[in-house]
Amino acid sequence: MKTMTCRQLGGPCDLSHHGETADEVIKAQDKHLKEVVAGGDGEHESALKEMKARWRKPISGMGWYKKAKRDFAALPED
Repeated sequence: MKTMTCRQLGGPCDLSHHGETADEVIKAQDKHLKEVVAGGDGEHESALKEMKARWRKPISGMGWYKKAKRDFAALPED
């Protein structure tokens, strides 16, 4: 298991996301962004917009995805 924060994934806070794979952590970040913005958190709104834009632009989005996977791989186990 490894841990990445919202900030490490492009968000504004230090909430920790834990997972066995980078994909688990990325999905946790996506869920976190959606939940806090739906709850009225304006700080996370730009990160949520960036997340949604990544999937509309697959080529540049893949660059972010590959970097997140590399960053995850470089982390020590918890």
